[in-house]
Formats: sequence, structure tokens, C-alpha cells
Amino acid sequence: MIHAELGPDHVLATASGEPVLIDIEGAMYFDIEWEHDVLALRFGPDYSHFQTDGLDIDRLRLYRLALTLSLIAGPMSLVGTDFPARTPCRTSPSRTSPARWPK
Repeated sequence: MIHAELGPDHVLATASGEPVLIDIEGAMYFDIEWEHDVLALRFGPDYSHFQTDGLDIDRLRLYRLALTLSLIAGPMSLVGTDFPARTPCRTSPSRTSPARWPK
């Protein structure tokens, strides 16, 4: 099961200290590579804390392409292009580099 937006702000603790996932309306069954690509995109250099072995690099590349195209078409735009005026993407390409993916 993939949360789709899993991050520190989506986990709360009960009074007894048990972790509880919140904001789960986007949860779905999907590939683990999708979740790791979202984590790598979201956390940049801090992704190393979530990194795991055994992920399919081809799936990671496919999902990175899909996420990038989705972001370009939606909430972000490419700086210096003729896309409609939107807030430019401030993410450094090095933060989203496939070099940060597992080997």
C-alpha cells in the first residue's frame, strides 16, 4: 500500500506513543518504486534516510519521467519558456537527480 504523500507531517503519535498515519485519502496499491521516487523528489538530499536496496531502476526512471511531466504540466513551469506564467520551479536539478536513487 502506498500513501502517496508520506512525510513527517502525515504521521502523528497517540497518547501512548503509537504512530498513526493521517491524510490517507490518496492511499493506493502501487509499486514501491513510485513511493521512493516521490520521497526522493520531496526530500532531496535527505532521501538517504529512506533509501532501500532492491528497487528497479527502470521503474524509478519511468516514474521520475511521469512525475516531472505531471509537475511541468501542472503546479510548476519551466523557467525561461513560453509556458503560461506560473511560479517557477525553485528545485535544483541536482536535488532530483537519479544519482540519489538506490544502486
